[in-house]
Amino acid sequence: MPEETNAKRREISEIGKMATIAGLFENSGYENREIIKLPATVDSKEAVWASAQKTQLEGIDFDLVYTPLNHLGYKAALSAIGELYAKLFRPWSLTITLGLSKRFFFEDVEKIWKGIMAAAKEYGIKEISLDLNPSITGLCISISAQGYACKDRKTPQLSKSDIIFITGNLGAAYMGLHVLEREKAVFVSKTSKQPDLTPYKFILAEYLSPYIRKSMFDVMENEGITPTSGYFITKGLAASVKQLAADHNVGVKIYMEKIPIAKQTFDMADEINMDPVTAALNGGDDYKFMFTVPVGQFEKLSKELPDMDVIGHLCDSDNGTTLITPEGGSVEIRAQGW
Repeated sequence: MPEETNAKRREISEIGKMATIAGLFENSGYENREIIKLPATVDSKEAVWASAQKTQLEGIDFDLVYTPLNHLGYKAALSAIGELYAKLFRPWSLTITLGLSKRFFFEDVEKIWKGIMAAAKEYGIKEISLDLNPSITGLCISISAQGYACKDRKTPQLSKSDIIFITGNLGAAYMGLHVLEREKAVFVSKTSKQPDLTPYKFILAEYLSPYIRKSMFDVMENEGITPTSGYFITKGLAASVKQLAADHNVGVKIYMEKIPIAKQTFDMADEINMDPVTAALNGGDDYKFMFTVPVGQFEKLSKELPDMDVIGHLCDSDNGTTLITPEGGSVEIRAQGW
């Protein structure tokens, strides 16, 4: 929740909306843009533009009992930026609207803003637009990211023989959420001491502080590794697989033993008696990417991006979306999606 402090906290209603926004932009290196301008270095006739819209709702997408506000701002920005990277667009600008209830002071908004600014600078955002609105239901963060790509870029035609690869381990963020929810219950009940969270450092970071390794996209571009499709995994692998199948009218086969799952995820899943594969398929908040590439690029992919995991391949749509077990069995992939 918004942090309590003995220092005097400034109410936004007293400061005023315009003064609050001006205070946030002060010394940020950005100006508040009502209209986002196209980059002078990219001819609009030679570029194609795209945008991605994400909305984060308090109590649904995040819980302020255990989510630091600066981490929340950073993660919210990445939720939109990541969608652009998935389609190989370079991020250029962010359009942000914050819905704030009366319990949020300027100092709280400043923390959220610092997280957004950190993401903007790390991922090369050039222009930003910000608006503030009142809310009666808590905090709402709406972020739209705009990006561009060369209009004449050559994208291979998707084929039913394409392979599928993942850019990192899955399920850890969901396990981190389980730890936080458990500790929230302890905190609220106050029936026991706060346990040592050191053993859960990795999975907590995966949930609270995700990141995008943007250098990977430079490697792909420089080495001619061009995906035929891409998806940003935020609602679990299953949801992305289902979306891929629907978008391109293809079948998908994912091999269970190929899904990258970290040891810490296995450990936490064992602790709470959960199947780690279920966490990877339906957990969400992984902030990893799923790409399809022509099978002929497999060797180059293995050489230039050896830490990527090939987890399956496309097939005829009649095969549906299936998970292949180590024993050779086939299970239909289902996505909870809500």
